[in-house]
Amino acid sequence: MLTIEQLKSMPPHACFATGTAINHPEGLYMVNSDIGRELIWAAKRGFIDDWCIYVHWADSGLDYVLNNGDKITNARYIKQLVPCTDQAFARYRM
Repeated sequence: MLTIEQLKSMPPHACFATGTAINHPEGLYMVNSDIGRELIWAAKRGFIDDWCIYVHWADSGLDYVLNNGDKITNARYIKQLVPCTDQAFARYRM
């Protein structure tokens, strides 16, 4: 569970969580095409004590996701990937 205290203690731009998921309407759903294709995601702290999660196709690799991935803005997906307190969620950079 990500807390505001943990977020504040991280260095700026730190990647603090990663994972994979399948592109599917009942899971992490990004696009209609390529249902069943593997996605990779990364949670990253911003310069101030904010944060966000980026996602892209798994075959693009983690470095690509961190530098060029699409930002997740769906609250359900955010909380599913990185469980967090309400205070930490309020610091999510939409």
